[in-house]
Amino acid sequence: MSPSRSEPVVTDPARPADHIDRGDEERIVSPMLGVTGWLRWAWRQLTSMRTALVLLLLLAMIAVPGSIFPQRVANPNGVTQFFRDNPDIAPVLDTLQMFDLYGSVWFSSVYLLLFVSLIGCIIPRIRHHAKALRSRPPRTPARLQRLDDHLTEDVHVPAHLDAETEAAEAVAVAERQLRRQGYRTERYDSLGVWSVSAERGYLRETGNLVFHASLVGVLVSVLITGGFAYTGQRVIVENSTFVNSLSDYSSFTPGRFVDDTALAPYSLTLDRFDVTYELPGTPGAGQAGDFAARLTIRTPGETQARKDVVRVNHPIDVAGDRLYLLGNGYAPTITIRNAEGEVVYSESQPFLPQDGMMTSLGILKVPDGLPEQIGLVGFFYPTQGTLASGAYTSVYPDLVNPVVTFNVFSGSLGIDDGTPRSVYTLDTSGMTQVTGGDTGLESIELTPGATADLPNGWGTITFEDASGTGDLLASVKRFVSLQIQRDGGAVWVLVFASVATAGLITALLVPRRRLWMKAAISTSADGERRLRLEYAGLARGEDPQLSQVVSRLRDDHLAAVTDHPTETPVLKETP
Repeated sequence: MSPSRSEPVVTDPARPADHIDRGDEERIVSPMLGVTGWLRWAWRQLTSMRTALVLLLLLAMIAVPGSIFPQRVANPNGVTQFFRDNPDIAPVLDTLQMFDLYGSVWFSSVYLLLFVSLIGCIIPRIRHHAKALRSRPPRTPARLQRLDDHLTEDVHVPAHLDAETEAAEAVAVAERQLRRQGYRTERYDSLGVWSVSAERGYLRETGNLVFHASLVGVLVSVLITGGFAYTGQRVIVENSTFVNSLSDYSSFTPGRFVDDTALAPYSLTLDRFDVTYELPGTPGAGQAGDFAARLTIRTPGETQARKDVVRVNHPIDVAGDRLYLLGNGYAPTITIRNAEGEVVYSESQPFLPQDGMMTSLGILKVPDGLPEQIGLVGFFYPTQGTLASGAYTSVYPDLVNPVVTFNVFSGSLGIDDGTPRSVYTLDTSGMTQVTGGDTGLESIELTPGATADLPNGWGTITFEDASGTGDLLASVKRFVSLQIQRDGGAVWVLVFASVATAGLITALLVPRRRLWMKAAISTSADGERRLRLEYAGLARGEDPQLSQVVSRLRDDHLAAVTDHPTETPVLKETP
């Protein structure tokens, strides 16, 4: 008989005629979500742990350019130099906020999304965990033998003992043993079956939640306290004083809530900078052993100034600020006089080290007092030596044969238009070199206490002996570079980071497991009464010790409820 036209033809017995995949019938259509539905869906996606991990990875990837390009917060001079070296690409990178990466819109967006995502993950988990802590251990499974870690033991019950009483007592013994081991227990007795359910390891989830909550604490600490933090750098020459005010900093980067007119009032004087070098002919010759910047600190309200020492990796605290030693070098004292003998320049100018032997580069700018503005590019050699090419170099970082050389440039220094210029660089593109190079005049070369003439009869230049005694070891002043930082959130970040570490270790080391012990009465064919004791365990996640735990539970329990085990253990009589 041929099928009716109104009935679909069934060609696949596994797929009925009205199956959704047949394609010729009405399909199930999902309802429209609407605005509220889409918002709920977006919130669930954002607050999933998978999204939080992706955002954390994305934040780490975004932070990579911060280690490639100089940041205005930490290295403003480096940013200026990058613009000078890369005039084409630097404006594009600046538009992308590469030089202010950690305050950029896109870094902040990912930061805030991660913050919201973590909170959205943690709050539901805390509620669920709190509910789980108050709940009873789960009921004993009906078929423990289905679990991988399962052991069974048949125990003979003497005729004069009541099997039901002994079964209940055997389970009670197991319950007491499990409680002593830190398990939460619950009895589940039914007709002919007695059992105890035990679980432990909720501390694992607690540690996990503490870890994630501490991460939120770190984010909040950085977000809130970062606005009240500031970082500044200052170069201080021996016997000079720094006052903690905005105008006295070489560079200063405040948080958005910092009032730079209300900095903590104090002053620092660099009394002496001590450094020791390995002697020539010894292993590691020329390497520095210890750096010590000896300071005199004056704060309002103190009748007597205090002395302190800043060393590398050993900062000091002053009025809530933290002082770090970043670098050091030599600051030759140079005096320039015009043709009439009037002093037009006299400073101890820091020369920046260029190598491990303290060959140092320094810039002098004389805008007034001479017929033309001049700039001098100088090199200082603490222990002057000569290379095979004839060029000078320093062969030892301490003062043994100090020499300073200068090339003189004349022309506009580029400061008349009010444009700020770094004191450590000289733009010679619009200037004329008058000594050194191809000028036909030798570079000016000076030793401590010596004086030389400037070209064109402009005057003289003197390398002053700072000691005034001819003592080479004291003839040139030293300078130090200090970083002055205030960050009230550092303590909170440390606290939350420590708590997060403790939570993570707990989450990794504490196992989450459940154990069951069940007793049931059985009678053999010859009428012998037995107790079938079952032991089983189940782990949440990896737990390589679970089988050993189940075996130990069985051994300890049998030792407590039976006589010395034989081929057929015999139940002890309850006292």
